[in-house]
Parts: sequence; C-alpha cells; structure tokens
Amino acid sequence: MKVAFFSSKRYDESFFKENNDGSHELSFFETKLAPRSVALAEGAQAVCVFVNDQVDRKTLQGLKARGIEYVALRCAGYNNVDLPAAQELGIKVVRVPAYSPHAVAEHTLALLLTLNRRIHRSYNRVREGNFSLEGLVGFDLHGLTVGIIGTGKIGSIATELFQGFGCQLLCHDKYENESLKAKGAAYVDLDTLFARSDVISLHCPLLKETHHIIDAAAIAKMKKGVTIVNTSRGGLIDTSDVIQGLKTGHIGNLAIDVYEEEESMFFEDQSAFVMQDDVFARLLTFPNVLVTGHQAFFTDTALTQIARVTLANLSQLESTGSSENEVALP
Repeated sequence: MKVAFFSSKRYDESFFKENNDGSHELSFFETKLAPRSVALAEGAQAVCVFVNDQVDRKTLQGLKARGIEYVALRCAGYNNVDLPAAQELGIKVVRVPAYSPHAVAEHTLALLLTLNRRIHRSYNRVREGNFSLEGLVGFDLHGLTVGIIGTGKIGSIATELFQGFGCQLLCHDKYENESLKAKGAAYVDLDTLFARSDVISLHCPLLKETHHIIDAAAIAKMKKGVTIVNTSRGGLIDTSDVIQGLKTGHIGNLAIDVYEEEESMFFEDQSAFVMQDDVFARLLTFPNVLVTGHQAFFTDTALTQIARVTLANLSQLESTGSSENEVALP
C-alpha cells in the first residue's frame, strides 16, 4: 500500500522505515495535513497523520477525491478527525490505542518531581556557579492525596506509580478499575476529588463532557496551593482560568505537556520567532509552571510500538478491509 505521511519528522521516518517489512511504500512530508496540502497524497491509498493534522470534512473530501481510502492515526487520540464525515465518505480511520502507557505515566511523575523540587531552576543555577538554595523549597509526595481523573491504561499506571511514593489515591472515571480499588485507591465524584486532592493529574480523553474539566468553577473547589499536572489533552484545561488561579495563588504549581492551542507551536522550532499566543506567553512567566512540548510519549519503546501497530493496521486494511483498531462513531 502507498502511504503518505504528514507532519513527519526524522524520527518518524527512521522508526517507520526500520519496522516496515517492505509491504508498504512510504512517503514522508513535513507539512501538516490540511485542505491546502491534500494534493501531496496524490497516488496514495492511505495517509498517516498525527495529533495536530487537520482531518476535517473539507480535508477528507479532498482525500476522497484523490482516491484515499484510509486515514491512519499514529496516536491514540482522534478528536482532530471528523468521524461522521469520514463515515459518509467511506474513509476508514484507524489509530494506535496504546503504544507505551508507561512512557506517559512516567513523564507525569517526571514533570511533577522536576517542578516540585525545582530541579530545572537548580540545574541552571549550578551551571552558573550559584549553589544557593533560596526559592527551591519543595514538598514530600509521601502521604499526600493525589486525584487521578481518568483511569484507563495510562491513568492506572500513574495511579500505581503514585502509590509507590506512598500517596493516598482518589480516582474518578466512568468505569471503575477493580484492581486499583483492591490496592487501596478510592473512586469518588469530581467535587470530592477537587476538594481533597493535594495533586490532581489528568489522564482522560478530550470529549464534550471533559472539555475544560479544569475551569474557574473547578479551581474554586480545590485546595489552596493545589498542584495540577496534565499529560493528556490540552483542551481539558481552560488556560485563562488556570492563569487566574496561579495569579491568586490558589493553584500552587502547574505542569503540562499539552496545551489547547498547541497546534501552531508544538513539534516545531519557534525560537527565532516572536510568540503570537499571548495566553501561552503569560503562562511561561510563572516560576511555578513547567511546560514540555507534547513529549510524554517520546521514548524509543513508544515510537517502535507506534510504527509497528500503524503498519499492522494498514496491512489489515489492505488484506481484509477492516482493522481491530478502527475508530467508529460512538
């Protein structure tokens, strides 16, 4: 099968070529998929896209007009795909439901520990010969109450990691994980989780009901000085409301790997340009905010799994017309 890759980086090309057994003809393009770039897929049967590619109705219509039958997401999320339009046009959509949940869960802890113990600030000081400890006070995780919103594969692993630090765990999910409950985690409603948690970690998908799950109303219910960590989807947080919470001190720390308006920034070198997003720029001014650029998934284990599952999805589609990882309308 001929496959056109969009939003491609050197690491994508490397891992996909390494894991391709010759069954597929792969073409890689750095540009994002959008209506203006669909012509690059001419002659292909499938396109492979990432989280910030634009797979809306207009794009899908352009793909259909060029004979594209399949859209392969090399990620778990699919909120950037117009699924009703894909179904109407007869374009099948597949994804990688899990590539390395451990990578994302571990990055959650890495963000929290780095921010809490001010490791990023200490690193810069030491390199300048400054060994002062002023302003570097952190807190013990042991004994704190951590609220986990979303206990799928990633959230469940994060819960177990926090348990390893001796934290008390409160969880919230539509579906309760009996294994986590057996290990001492308690499932509670959101209001209880907000009120009792010292740390809140987000691990739920971006859906209509979870959009801006962290907003002014939610923040008002939280403990003063709460720490919030988001390695899931940027749209779970209302950034303007969070900034207000940081300004008042109600939010003590914020660590994020995702941002609601990240599409125009993340995965690209923007260092030579003036930042146009005033909200994001304001976020970066806080000393108690730590941001990474959507790298939680970024391990060799995850990249290998992404390549293997995506290629397997395409092989299944080519041979049978269906895939076990096909995304269907709810």
